[in-house]
Amino acid sequence: MSKKILVAEDSSVIQNLTKKILTLQNYQISAVKNGKQVIDKLGSEEYDLILLDIHMPVMDGMECARAIRQMNGAAANIPIIAITGNANNYSMEDFKEAGINEFVPKPLNYDNLVTVVNNYLAHGN
Repeated sequence: MSKKILVAEDSSVIQNLTKKILTLQNYQISAVKNGKQVIDKLGSEEYDLILLDIHMPVMDGMECARAIRQMNGAAANIPIIAITGNANNYSMEDFKEAGINEFVPKPLNYDNLVTVVNNYLAHGN
């Protein structure tokens, strides 16, 4: 059974690119446009990994990651990979404090995205 990834990205261009890249890797992809929609989805569906844009409307990625880590059950332990064009504005400590496991910089690099996602999912992690 293929792994399920939830992509939270407000840019439809980046969202579609991410979906295409990960679909080629045989992952099942769902997509939303803000952090509140992530929280709503996690209330009704299970995912193996979340790709989370840091700068989104309604609820940004840092706030969303913190909210996920406060949830009950399996959702609190889902690997979270941040996607950001402003990685220089954050330290890895900032990401870790928010509950984010890893980050991938924008513009997205196909090999980098696939490598990071596969590191968390391909080997049953």
